[in-house]
Amino acid sequence: MNALIFIVDSVLKLAVYAFLLRLLLQLTRGDFRNALSQAIVKLTNWLVLPLRRLLPPLGKVDTASLVAVLLVQYAAVGILFAMSTGVLMPVTTLLWVGARQLVLSTLQLYTVAIIVYALLSLVSPGTYSPAAAFLGSLCEPVLRPVRQLLPPVAGLDFSPLVVILGLQAIKILIQ
Repeated sequence: MNALIFIVDSVLKLAVYAFLLRLLLQLTRGDFRNALSQAIVKLTNWLVLPLRRLLPPLGKVDTASLVAVLLVQYAAVGILFAMSTGVLMPVTTLLWVGARQLVLSTLQLYTVAIIVYALLSLVSPGTYSPAAAFLGSLCEPVLRPVRQLLPPVAGLDFSPLVVILGLQAIKILIQ
């Protein structure tokens, strides 16, 4: 049973991250012509497109993508709780735990994305790759304000380190 829970948990987390990436790319005005962005769109269209017919966008926020992320997150929390305990989670608890998990997943996603983005900039600076462009569109809006406050020192950019420390501090506060 533990192996089954692990597999279901892994698949559901990947689904949450895919929908979360779609939403974050829209919020950060990411390049949807990128091959990785196209993959995310194709993986998530099955839920976002039907929701888009029902939910109009609110300003710059695609409500269909936002609702899709929430639905997948709440489904993941509910399914895993039911598999682990054999009972359904109360709705208020589900809403609270699901929202908390979504915030923690967002912080974790950004932490990993910034680490990979920083490593790519060290390994192959100035070269184009779809992964670097994808991560750049996701990470630059978060890194840019810190770069304005903390300029490079001796050619080294410490903004990823500062942002990761801030993300981890927020994560600790939430947990």
